[in-house]
Amino acid sequence: HKVIKCRAAVAWEPSKPLVMEEIEVAPPQAHEIRIKIVATGVCHTDLYHLFEGKHKDGFPCVLGHEGAGIVESVGSEVTKFNPGDKVIPLFISQCGQCRFCKSPKTNLCEKGWYDVMSESDTRFTCKGKKVLQFMGTSTFSEYTVVNEIAVAKIHPSAPLDKVCLLGCGVATGYGAALNTAKVEPGSTCAVFGLGAVGLAAVMGCKNAGAKRIIAIDINPTKYEKAKVFGATEFVNPKDHNKPISQVLHEMTNGGVDFSLECVGSVAVMRSALESCVKGWGVSVLVGWTDMDDFAARPIQLIAGRTWKGSLFGGFKSKDGVPKLVNEYLEKKVKLDEFVTHNMTLAQVNDAIQLMQTGDCIRSVLSVALQ
Repeated sequence: HKVIKCRAAVAWEPSKPLVMEEIEVAPPQAHEIRIKIVATGVCHTDLYHLFEGKHKDGFPCVLGHEGAGIVESVGSEVTKFNPGDKVIPLFISQCGQCRFCKSPKTNLCEKGWYDVMSESDTRFTCKGKKVLQFMGTSTFSEYTVVNEIAVAKIHPSAPLDKVCLLGCGVATGYGAALNTAKVEPGSTCAVFGLGAVGLAAVMGCKNAGAKRIIAIDINPTKYEKAKVFGATEFVNPKDHNKPISQVLHEMTNGGVDFSLECVGSVAVMRSALESCVKGWGVSVLVGWTDMDDFAARPIQLIAGRTWKGSLFGGFKSKDGVPKLVNEYLEKKVKLDEFVTHNMTLAQVNDAIQLMQTGDCIRSVLSVALQ
């Protein structure tokens, strides 16, 4: 194994454009895999870390956690992966040994990097400086090194520029509806926020057999897209002079059975809870945020509603991602429809800007030619 020199988009400091640099990627150590990244999505969580995150010590770093690639080499003691395998790096590990991995109740793993960026152990250097790996993945690089407990081996015929979206956004929204909310056939659902995660949640509600799927966004251009994934109705809160929860109560005879918050706003989280019907309504927090407290009146829960959260759609990562890839290949899960822009890694700052303006669902960056 040799050190590889390659191109990567480096975030030197918060809120500044990423810079294309030549970095050195060290060989994989025991239980690690060095991956040639072929394609990566740009997710809102990358922007969150760059622009809003509290981790000022999390720089310089290489962002990106929604990628797909090919195994370049493996470290010692790696037996289940070989060079040439198609893989998706995972920001949630699955060690298979800890109490969480052994329980069917959760997809968390105790061996995760969870404190985003607390893992100062990195295989990247640039200009003599250590460069941190974001979420243990760092897909905005031609090569990355990931522990084998955080890599999923996928079907050899999977198109990497599509299945990369299963590394975060699509799995997150789709699973939040299926695994966390456990949407039931014939039910009425509301999805707040129609980015990639929200549209995937709409798809999850549809595949679960929901009868009504109300898509909610302040950007009316998102409705046509939401219809493609199964939305039956669209509500723009800006079209109403009363709270969105009241609008939904009137539309649904007292509230929806399931609501999913796919924005990452504590105000929207409250609206989503209050939009649920009493007695059995379930509201799931899917949008990622750690900036503010959420709040609601206790009576909301006392009256029988359930408020819960979902991380990576509740999928145990190494088990779930290869299955989702197969479902895509069997046309049970849509991916192509999420991709609105295809660019190269060197255009990552343009992709970030598109996402900030809401003009795209997903930009997929080609990193290396297959």
